[in-house]
Order: sequence, then C-alpha cells, then structure tokens
Amino acid sequence: MAKWFVSAKKADFDGIAKRFQISPVLARIIRNREVIGEDAIEKYLYGSRKDFYDGSLMKDMDKAVEILIEKIEEGKSIRIIGDYDVDGICSTCILKKGLSVLGAGVDTVIPHRIRDGYGINEQLVRDAEEAGIDTLITCDNGIAAREQFALANSLGLTCIVTDHHEVPYEQVGEKRNYLLPETEAVVDPKQEDCGYPNKHICGAGIAWKLIERLWEKAGAAVGEEKHREILELAAVATVCDVMVLQDENRILVKEGLASMAEAANPGLKALFKVHDIHPGEATAYHLGFVIGPCLNATGRLDTAVRALELLSCRDEREAVWQAAELKKLNESRKEMTLQQLEKAITLVENSPWKEQSVLVVYLPDCHESLAGIIAGRLKERYYKPVFVLTASEEGVKGSGRSIEGYHMYEEMTRCKELFTKYGGHRLAAGLSLDEEKVELFRQRLNENCTLTKEDMEEKILIDVPMPLSYVTFGFLDELKLLEPFGMGNTKPVFGQKNLRFLSVRRMGKNQDMARFTVEDGEKRRFLLLLFRGLEQFIEDIQKKYGEDAAQTFLEKGEGDIRMDITYYPSVNTFRGRRELQFILQNWN
Repeated sequence: MAKWFVSAKKADFDGIAKRFQISPVLARIIRNREVIGEDAIEKYLYGSRKDFYDGSLMKDMDKAVEILIEKIEEGKSIRIIGDYDVDGICSTCILKKGLSVLGAGVDTVIPHRIRDGYGINEQLVRDAEEAGIDTLITCDNGIAAREQFALANSLGLTCIVTDHHEVPYEQVGEKRNYLLPETEAVVDPKQEDCGYPNKHICGAGIAWKLIERLWEKAGAAVGEEKHREILELAAVATVCDVMVLQDENRILVKEGLASMAEAANPGLKALFKVHDIHPGEATAYHLGFVIGPCLNATGRLDTAVRALELLSCRDEREAVWQAAELKKLNESRKEMTLQQLEKAITLVENSPWKEQSVLVVYLPDCHESLAGIIAGRLKERYYKPVFVLTASEEGVKGSGRSIEGYHMYEEMTRCKELFTKYGGHRLAAGLSLDEEKVELFRQRLNENCTLTKEDMEEKILIDVPMPLSYVTFGFLDELKLLEPFGMGNTKPVFGQKNLRFLSVRRMGKNQDMARFTVEDGEKRRFLLLLFRGLEQFIEDIQKKYGEDAAQTFLEKGEGDIRMDITYYPSVNTFRGRRELQFILQNWN
C-alpha cells in the first residue's frame, strides 16, 4: 500500500504569486519542484531557446566538429552507427540530416536488436572497413565499446563517440578508474572532466548540439526549418528516453512541441495524423505514449531502419502510409506484451522469491524486445527494481527498470563478472549473460541490495490538498505554464478527502476504464475518470466495504462508497461544449 504525504515546503507563496502574476497554488507547486529564486522561476515559467547551453562546453565537442569539417572537405566517407530505440533512431536521423546539409558522403547503420545486439560491434567495424568507410561516428552508444574501437583503430578508421550513458569503470579500493574508449573524440557529458551543465541530456540531444555547432563552425546558411526539424527530433527522444525534464531538457521539449505545431518533419506529421492528434495540441504524453511506441515497435519486432526511413521521408503521402504500418506493428507489440506480462505476474506470484528486494524474472519464450516494457510494468506493480530476462541465440538477454534509491548500473557493476555485456544508467539497464548464471545473478543482486522496507514503499506526494470545486477553466489554463510534464517535472497531484461515489460506468475497448459521478460535502457533483487500475479499484472497495456493498454500487450505483482521492483536472470538449472533468490517480 502506498503512503500518502502532503508536501510542506515553505516559501512566500503570495509574494511569488504577485511577482509572477500566478496563483498561490501554482507558486506552491513550483516550490515543490525545487525551483527556487526569481531567476530560476522566470526560466521555469518562460524559458526559451536563448536559455540553451552552448554545445562547445561539452568535452571534445569542438574537436569532433573540427574532424567532421575536415573529413567533409576531403570528401571522406562517414558512417553513423546508431541504436534501435527512439533515442538512437532520432540521433541517427539528426546526424544524417545535419551532415548531408554540408554535402558529406554519409550513410547510416542501425544495429538489428537480435542479430547485432546493442551498439557498435566488431562485425560492424569490419563491415565499415570493407566498405571503404573513413570515419565512424556513434550516437546513443559507444561509450562502453573499448575493444571495438581498438579494432577500428588497428584498421585505420577515424572514430568519434557521441553517447550519454554512464562511463564504465573499475573500482580500485575507494577510487574509480574510468575506462574511456580510445578514439579521436568522445562526446559524453557523463565524463568526469566534462563541464557541460546538463548531465541528463539524451543521445539525440547531444547529436542536436553537435549538428548546431557543426553548422555554426562551417558557416553554413541553414534555413530555420532545418533547425526546427532537428530540434523536434531531439525533443521526441528526450521524452521517450525518459530524461529528467528540468532546466535545458524541459525547455528543449517545450520548444520542440511548439515547433511541432507546424510539423517540420513529414514523418512526425504523419504519425500525428494516423493517430488523429493535431500537432498543435501535442503534449509530452503524446510523444511518450503514442508516437514513441510506434517508432520503438520497429526495433522491437522488425528493424528500426523502418522508423528511420519514416523520419527521413520527404513525401507526405508516402509518410502517411509508412506511419500507418508502424501503428499496426505497435498494436501487435501491445498484444504480445499483455500476454507475456500476464505470464510474468503469474510467475512472480507463485515463486519462492516474490518477497526478494530485487526481482529477476526469466521468461525464456518472451521476445527479447519486450523485456524492458514488462520490467517497467512489474516495477510499477511491485515497486521494486526488476530485471526481465529472455532466451536468445547467445544465452540470455535482459532489461532492467529501477526505482528511486537503487542505482541499477552501479549495482550491476558490483557483479559485472557475471555478464558477457552490460550497460545503462540509474533507472534502466541492459545485459547479456549465460543461462546457467541466472540464479546466481538473482542471488548476488539480492545479497548486495541495501534497500530498506521504507525504500520499497511507494510514496504519493500531494502537492496541494484542494477541493474539486476550486478548479476553474482559468486555473486549467494557468497549469499549462508548468508543462511539459515528465520525469523530474511530474504532473501536479491534488487531493480531496471523503468524496462520495454516486455512479459508475465502464468504458474502453476492454471495459477496463470507468466514468464516475462523485459528490462532495456541499452536494456538488463532478465527473471523475479512471483510465488505469479499475480492477484494483474494485478490489479495494470490496476490501473496504464488503463484496455485497461493492456489488450493489457497481451494478446499481447505490450505497455509501466514500474515498479520499488524488486527481488532476482537465477539460472535455464535445460538440463545441467545454466541461470540467477530473482524472482519478490514486484512492484510499
């Protein structure tokens, strides 16, 4: 059971409200996001492109730019090696577009998830040498590829790494020896001596910074549309790679979404069209839960080259056809995910290790591309770090998803001798190991785990206890100043006690959503929607009121069912009529 807390951070809320012409409620929410001081609040509310950091602050950025300008002038062939997720696809697309503008001879390779695995490998290096490639540049991968770049160096290739993942290291006593690849340039802000302020930029964000700096240093006359297009791709990747939406990242997504209103990229425009989303109304939610999964589905079930082709497509009719195919592929992925998720839950519930602090779930017949999604769903259900492993041609592959308080990459590093390959960061990771080591992996993680019972209790922090009756259309417009929402800038949580549930109507294709009418102590009625967790809601009212009372409420809308809730307000527009509605998030 999650624990509920009300945020009690102090500030002069009335003073902040007066200074920035906002409500004290909004001032309280901003303080809860640790945005403190007039300059920081100004940047949070009204930050724009002028607030982006100078890409040259990134270690080796200008060195990489100089190498690329020289190679382009000499007519050398350049190959980009990306990755098969949204960040890798967008990074690849940004670099390809940016280099092509300058007339570079450039091509791309996105590794196949099953055949090649993650990132650059020795075969891809040899393929490049055989094809007469002069320069390799990685994006969203490469920081852990010391052996592969050693081979590339021996073959006479020029190599540039752009990545945002953690730098591998060896622990020697209290000291960490970082193991950087030996290449001509390594652009990764996670390096110890990199002075770039935004340590949480994604791979596509680094590619965007690199291309903007490249265009500037090359003196290229690049039209505004091209700048907007690579900005949009960096924004999509920032959301889909679950980067912290604070400071520069948040402004990047905000500006990218604003740019998408005119949709500079035909592929993105087509994805919005096949999902009936107006680009001007797109939010971070649409990027993360609608657009991103379609791009990701190609790398999961087919080849991510299809997503790259869509984002590179210039013909709008062709782009719409390609987008529709990606949508179908993602629907297939959803069905497969649900089937394997049910198997995973059954396995956990009937296992002797259900109560362990770190769950390691082995699903041999699961498509390896679904492991990360299933790990994320299990993490939400059990609120523990979760690894989901699947059988592959070369042993076992897996993905992990973590909770706050458990640094997944560092914990894996403590038992790195078990892996044939691993990488990642605090909240997510990937790995390969031999099948006979699965049980040892589970054992070692749990032996080393220092999470307490309190660490594994989900905490729901209420920003403002506030009656539903306080909400107006004007307040909803004001809340838009806080967007985009995501990791590190979560959607505000409002709470109200003792609401009476008067009626319920199931909704959705699978009847797993609900529409409630609720009533407060002043007999005012409101529309409350539940999009996730209906079965859990039913189970909870059965526990609280008994099965008979719950059944009477569910079938007839009768009885005295009361709940404390957390919610988020929204607007329902139907046939030109606007109506306030509230999204049910948690109940007690």
